[in-house]
Amino acid sequence: MIEIVEKTLLTGIGAMALTQKKAEELVDDLKKRMNLSEDEGKNLLEKLRNTATENQKKLAELAQDEVKKACDRVGIVTTEEFEKLQAKVKQLEKQLKAQTK
Repeated sequence: MIEIVEKTLLTGIGAMALTQKKAEELVDDLKKRMNLSEDEGKNLLEKLRNTATENQKKLAELAQDEVKKACDRVGIVTTEEFEKLQAKVKQLEKQLKAQTK
């Protein structure tokens, strides 16, 4: 299950990287066709990069939420939950030892 999510996430990130390269090519093409100045081209590329970065963050958040939901459905505990349970067991073992002495 986690492998599928991981592969999906990596595919999305790879697509974003490919998209950024294509965006740069598009900006170069637009600069030539529309006589954009160097600054206008850089501004356009920066806007595209910002949008791609925002979309990448949203994708990561969505993937993280889906992983959490999947773990909840399957019954997998988080590391934090596991550590709390582990501490509780140690505490109970100490109390049990103290009572049996």
